[in-house]
Amino acid sequence: MTYAVKRNRSRPPDTLTPADLAVEALTWRGVNRGWIGLGERGKMTLMTNVPGEAPPPSARSTTQFGARAVLAAIALALVAIPGALTLLLVKDKWTPLLRADNGARDRLHDFAVTHTGFVGAMQLISDSGSAVAWQIVLAVVVVWLLWRRLPRLALFVVTTAAGSSLLNSVVKSAVHRLRPVLTHPVAQEPGSSFPSGHAQAAVVGYAVLLLVFLPILHGVWRRVAATFAVLMILAIGFSRIALGVHYVSDVIGGYVLGAAWVAAMAAVFNAMRVDRGHRSVDVGEGLEPEQAARLAGRTPDDGELDHSQ
Repeated sequence: MTYAVKRNRSRPPDTLTPADLAVEALTWRGVNRGWIGLGERGKMTLMTNVPGEAPPPSARSTTQFGARAVLAAIALALVAIPGALTLLLVKDKWTPLLRADNGARDRLHDFAVTHTGFVGAMQLISDSGSAVAWQIVLAVVVVWLLWRRLPRLALFVVTTAAGSSLLNSVVKSAVHRLRPVLTHPVAQEPGSSFPSGHAQAAVVGYAVLLLVFLPILHGVWRRVAATFAVLMILAIGFSRIALGVHYVSDVIGGYVLGAAWVAAMAAVFNAMRVDRGHRSVDVGEGLEPEQAARLAGRTPDDGELDHSQ
């Protein structure tokens, strides 16, 4: 829609009122900015779509694509840089790290071969962080989330866990580090050593559980859950060293790679929330704090704001 506006050039400048001068100033500003188009016979067209107020769809799409590209680069850096630094120290045989690897391997192995109860306890802890154990736990979580009509959280669990497993396999194939060689091993594991798949899976698995269920954990229960997760992550990593199937640096590499991967995936999920028009959240709140009712198994009240779909 357009409007015709006439400019009065017949009156001398000294006879113009303040109102006339204001109209002239606004008109000149509108012509310069493209709000008003000059027509024939002194008529001007008032543009209803003011440039700058709402960019065209193509401009918005370009901006969103640029933001996603930057986010993808940041996520890649979160994963690549810490992992590359740890790998560099391992490949370069950094003396303090090499000393820690060999010292922990020898001392723990000497203790393990004379204490069968210790070996049994370490094996039990290690098995609790195996790939099969995590597949069962996370499958139950995904089914629960889908039943509670939270498909995006379910997708986050699946992609984060599956992506971490794939990333671990790729890095192991690229590095191809041999496992510790011991005279009387108390445990045997196939495949390469760096990074520890158990350590990486522990970080990713417990972090995913916390990010999903933090909205329904409050006060002391939130601290208990976080403390339990940290202790289990440390225990699983220690068990892999104690059983003689990993070096200290393997476990550290798994921790670093797992934490970087979860951070990248959480950043992507948060950006997707913002892109859908929701507010950005802090990881301390969980991924979707507004879904506390659904996560707890309750049906949201009619007046409760639901951002699930």
